[in-house]
Amino acid sequence: MIEKTLLNGVFIITPPRFGDHRGFFGESWNKAALSRAGLILPEFVQDNHSLSHGIGTVRGLHFQSPPHAQGKLVRCGRGRIFDVAVDVRKGSPTYGKWIGEELSFENGKQLWIPEGFLHGFMTLAPDSEIVYKCTDHYAPECDGTVKWDSCGIEWPLDGIIPAISEKDEKAQSFAEFLTPFVYEGSV
Repeated sequence: MIEKTLLNGVFIITPPRFGDHRGFFGESWNKAALSRAGLILPEFVQDNHSLSHGIGTVRGLHFQSPPHAQGKLVRCGRGRIFDVAVDVRKGSPTYGKWIGEELSFENGKQLWIPEGFLHGFMTLAPDSEIVYKCTDHYAPECDGTVKWDSCGIEWPLDGIIPAISEKDEKAQSFAEFLTPFVYEGSV
């Protein structure tokens, strides 16, 4: 199942699972099946896998600028996360708007986040694993971060003090951010 979100180009993808008394089988990525459903994604060149031990770990908001901008197909391999995308494409009708979606091992949902969006997540369960495909290789010279709490995102903290890296805590605010991305119409 492919669901549009309020942000043009960002989709929630829920691949089918086939189960019985032993468990389930599902294809987490099938280019041909998505193409038949009308969603054609760029080529993926790198897979990343991240583990966060505690509830309330916040990672992001990250981006990689051109010429090595990345689209990401994000899923949760174990546990639960609140996954977020923020539109930072100059000229976009949804510039500065965000969406958040709970991704978990149980629900099998994935979030497609194309180039031109900030990405971050917060763990909702201990030992949560995030697995994501990228459309470009990691390029440290293009790596960027915007402060996680400067975009108006309603993080589900519920009294939790978030665990944040030093890099993410010292990131520029959204108000200071000069986006390198330009909106080019519908994606």
